[in-house]
Amino acid sequence: MEEVKGRIKSINGQIVEVIFPKNKPQLYSIIVMEDDPSVLMQVYAASEETIFYCIVLENETKVYRGASVINLNKVLTIPVNKNLLGRVIDLFGNPLDGLEPISKDKTFNIYNKAPNYLQTSTAKMLLETGIKVIDLFSPLIKGGKLGVFGGAGVGKTLLLTEIMHNIVSYDKGKTISVFAGIGERIREGHELHKSLKDANVLPSVALIYANMGQNPAIRFLTTYAAVTIAEYFRDIEKNDVLFFIDNAFRFMQAGNEISMLMNAIPSEDGYQPTLESEMSEIHERLVSTTSNFLSSIEAIYVPNDDILDQGIQALFPYLDSTIILSRDVYQQGILPAVDILSSSYSKALNPQIIGQKHYEVALAAQSLLKKAVNLERIVSLVGITELSTQDQLDYSRAKKLQNFMTQNFFASQNQTGRSGAYIKIATTVNDVNDILIGKYDHVSEDKFMFIGSASEILL
Repeated sequence: MEEVKGRIKSINGQIVEVIFPKNKPQLYSIIVMEDDPSVLMQVYAASEETIFYCIVLENETKVYRGASVINLNKVLTIPVNKNLLGRVIDLFGNPLDGLEPISKDKTFNIYNKAPNYLQTSTAKMLLETGIKVIDLFSPLIKGGKLGVFGGAGVGKTLLLTEIMHNIVSYDKGKTISVFAGIGERIREGHELHKSLKDANVLPSVALIYANMGQNPAIRFLTTYAAVTIAEYFRDIEKNDVLFFIDNAFRFMQAGNEISMLMNAIPSEDGYQPTLESEMSEIHERLVSTTSNFLSSIEAIYVPNDDILDQGIQALFPYLDSTIILSRDVYQQGILPAVDILSSSYSKALNPQIIGQKHYEVALAAQSLLKKAVNLERIVSLVGITELSTQDQLDYSRAKKLQNFMTQNFFASQNQTGRSGAYIKIATTVNDVNDILIGKYDHVSEDKFMFIGSASEILL
């Protein structure tokens, strides 16, 4: 046992430097303190030939310099089985919902390798969310990745909850969800659990949380554990999987905190030099295989509402569709608060995938909204009556279109008192087309707020 021992050289928050003069540990190996095995650490990086940076996972207050540590020659694993559905756990598989412990008979290494190219699927099928603004302007590919960007308090978590509810509810038995709550408030975790339970979709969802009060190592590694659970349901249980993370920015932020404690030289915008590799490690595992789909929806906090932030930009290459939530739109009372013109990127916005009519209607709607932005400046200065007849029509139709993109959510019906609505893509496309060609020119703009189909308007 002596030859696998090491000694703690220094301590900096959750990072400790450990000297291993013999039998150097492998990356990600678990080590414990010899006199207190409850102190759990993981080898994270090499500092020198025999000195290693380790991150403390449990009982960091018990760590002291000079302590002897033992390399267990194993890596961190997460328990995986069907009993995870309907449950809330932490990084170590411990229940957070007050129910019975999760069986740990079967465990997976949280650092699984991504499938090789021959194992991945490139099928192009639409994943209907039932949310008009997403399905029309930023349709999601089944097996693709959707990023929901927004600052604080503009509805990212609510939108993720609604997407989860809609897809799981309308595809029962075929699709399960894995939700990773990374670095968010405990209150939000409770609210999500309750809303899923009230909507009767909790039995199809596995939740793993690491709240904002926990150390950065726990928040960072919980993301890897969540991906591992998603892989289990995709590869072993042969389910189509929806993977949610709220929020991806907190994952990169936790990595940055760890990097700072190791005195690593930061890269652009002060982020860790390993940011790009960390993003790739996660996203290359979140792929569909030839047997089952794995679709991911990520909420991404935008610091200072700056979409050009380097951390935010590091995510864009991995996304197939984007939704940008706007504070200005939110303040207008339009919910979901989607900035449609900024959210028009989607690889599925292709006539070969969504169909010719959907494609033409989406482009025509975007063109109309762009024109309305320019007309808005004129209207604010001289009034709408100074516009030409056609411009007045276009301006009015754009307002109706924007109002029509509002929607009542199942996830918020207890707070709003308005029943949620699931709208089929075909219905949305036909209704928007009718607005564009003038079928509703005689209807006032306010009639389009928070309705499902245009057929609900009393003509």
